[in-house]
Amino acid sequence: MAQAHELRFYEYVNRPYAAVRDALRADLAGILARATQGAADRADALAANLRVELGGIEVGTAVAIEVVEAEEHPRGPLGPVPTFVIKLRWKAARAAAIFPSMEAELSIYPLSKDETQLDLHGVYRPPLGALGSVVDAMVGHRIADASVHRFVSDVATLLKSELP
Repeated sequence: MAQAHELRFYEYVNRPYAAVRDALRADLAGILARATQGAADRADALAANLRVELGGIEVGTAVAIEVVEAEEHPRGPLGPVPTFVIKLRWKAARAAAIFPSMEAELSIYPLSKDETQLDLHGVYRPPLGALGSVVDAMVGHRIADASVHRFVSDVATLLKSELP
């Protein structure tokens, strides 16, 4: 099995924490779907399209994003401040054996009364054992980094545009 790699990205939403948390609680699947692929119907898993531009060519694959758990904790990375934690798991919707899989936590917490941080910390596993490790070392890790960064950015952009 190929070695797992950690990723961490964050983005800010210039909206109060309670508004961001409440929007995510009310429509988590819808927000994630709209942020990654536009309005689409979803069931238990979200079909999203993670994409990244690499050397002028857009590379992407449909992924199945599973929300494992979503709950608020009284403490977060900044100490005794509320943090809404969403545990995610995703893999390619088709041909999953040839694409990386990932487990991540998206933590949402207040930075000030009018600013909220989205902080994604995850671990992805390249596919295909030793061959996957070689491809990951050459280009795969850059695609994974860019895809996850774009995902977090898209979620933040959507929240900024949909929240008053």
